[in-house]
Amino acid sequence: MIVLPLTEVAAAVGAPTAPDGSVTGEVRIDSRQVGPGDLFVALQGEHSDGHDFAAAAVVAGAAAALVERPTTDRDLVVPDALMALQSLARQVFSLDQPLTFGITGSSGKTSTKDLLAQVLAGFGPTLAPVGSFNNEIGLPLTLTQRTGDTAYAALEYSARGIGHIAFLCGIARPHVAVVLNVGSAHLGEFGSVENIALAKGELVEAATSLAVLNADDPLVAGMATRTSQPVLTYGTGERADYRAVDVSVDEDGRPAFTLETPHGSAPIRLQVRGEHQTANALAVAAAVLGAGVTTDVTRVAELLGQATAVSRWRMEVTERADGVTVVNDAYNANPDSMRAALRTLAIMSRGKSRRTWAVLGAMAELGADASAAHMDLGRFVVRLDVSRLVVIGPEAGGIHAGAVLEGSWGEESVHVDDVDAAIALLRDQLRPGDVVLVKASRSAGLERVAHALLEDPA
Repeated sequence: MIVLPLTEVAAAVGAPTAPDGSVTGEVRIDSRQVGPGDLFVALQGEHSDGHDFAAAAVVAGAAAALVERPTTDRDLVVPDALMALQSLARQVFSLDQPLTFGITGSSGKTSTKDLLAQVLAGFGPTLAPVGSFNNEIGLPLTLTQRTGDTAYAALEYSARGIGHIAFLCGIARPHVAVVLNVGSAHLGEFGSVENIALAKGELVEAATSLAVLNADDPLVAGMATRTSQPVLTYGTGERADYRAVDVSVDEDGRPAFTLETPHGSAPIRLQVRGEHQTANALAVAAAVLGAGVTTDVTRVAELLGQATAVSRWRMEVTERADGVTVVNDAYNANPDSMRAALRTLAIMSRGKSRRTWAVLGAMAELGADASAAHMDLGRFVVRLDVSRLVVIGPEAGGIHAGAVLEGSWGEESVHVDDVDAAIALLRDQLRPGDVVLVKASRSAGLERVAHALLEDPA
């Protein structure tokens, strides 16, 4: 929330004149969300132009509209509305900046951010977005929500090319940089895993107090040379500063482990699903304890154990009245996150007494490696002994082909044309007690499958 005279907003964004009054609400880019006192920013998108909705925003009570051409009687006119939003966010956030934790990685950013935000909230007011507000639009929108009592900020930094994270750090420079992993997400855009590592390491270069690095990922561990700030590591190896030992996963996919730190040790049992969440929780513990938020390991362990999944479509587990369990992980996918989700599905089979269904769509932005990556994933499904595989859409066909070629599979794998066909098949064949994982890249829209299954009367 921003409380600023419009004259000060104009000065921050470079508008020559300002209407009377003040901003006393949120910064919005969707006119349907505008309320009294908000600031509406008219961004030009691929399919729409925010200027077409500026008048509606003013009618809804917007204090002003940040625009690139005169549109209403409440205009703040600037050459570039997005740059103006970023300038405003930079000024609002940098004034007595809260202790800021920046997170990046090829996968797990949002889940780790959600865990971190819930732990930090146990020690003071914390700013963190719900969902993946981690790009040149989402990050500044998040920053404008800081208030005078915000003590901590948990932020994500994403990249689709070299220089992107460095640019975001110019808007909000983190005190603590947390790098989770370097994988193959967006490989088609970066060209190589080495380029991905180069881009992710820009966050380490920007950190002003501390870098927290995954010791189990050689490309991440190697980023220690890219900063003069202190470096802490986390992982399962003996050389990590923060370690997870005695890791186990229960039949509901929830991991447990003993957290070992320079400040002592404590047991943790997570509420979130997936063995991969162990590494995410370790990163959070290392960041919070390493940054001096607290030295109470037991309290950090308690808060991690209480944390839940916050952002939608990320390992959301819902059990229907008839015992069918739907795992909605349809927000996004890459080879690493697919494997992590499938391992969790296999664990949730409860000693093979429950049938497991992998309902998978395409992984986007893999470039020349896409065909091989999809084939490998199909083979992986078979090796995990998943009961049934449903592959959706032509772009994902390699998953089905890989499964069939792996060995004895035939009718266990089905390739359907679209979401509607998948829903019809599942409605016909699911039976009480089955566990269904739904996962693909966001563009596949497989959340519709999960929603349809949950809307079905048991």
